[in-house]
This record gives sequence, C-alpha cells and structure tokens, in this order.
Amino acid sequence: MLALLAATPALPLNEAGKYVAGAYVVFVVLLVVYVAIMASKLQRIEKELREVASFAEERKAGEEAAPGREEAGVK
Repeated sequence: MLALLAATPALPLNEAGKYVAGAYVVFVVLLVVYVAIMASKLQRIEKELREVASFAEERKAGEEAAPGREEAGVK
C-alpha cells in the first residue's frame, strides 16, 4: 500500500493537473499583490501618523512656551 502511494504523483499528469497548478500560481500571485498593497498602505498611514504626532508635539511645546495665552482666553 505504501509503495503504491509513493509511486503515484502528487498531481495527475493529464490536463487537469496543469490547471490546478495554474490556479495555485494565480492564487499565490494575488496573495503577494495583496500583501504588497497592504504594506504600502501601512507605510503611508505610519508616515501620516508621525506627521500628526509631530504637529501635536509642536503645538504642545508652543502652548507651554506662552502660558499667558490661556489667561487672555486665546486657545
């Protein structure tokens, strides 16, 4: 029984095997493209988040440098 299983190919050698292999290749390519798109979006979001954080830090530092603004009612 084991010898029979070891002798049989993983994919049939007729036409169907080519289509199954092609489908796997297409699936892997689509998966790689999806991961690449998600990685680029993540990089863009991280860049924008860093910019927003730096703006917030600059604003916080500016408010600490001018404490009289709060007393005058300017925010």
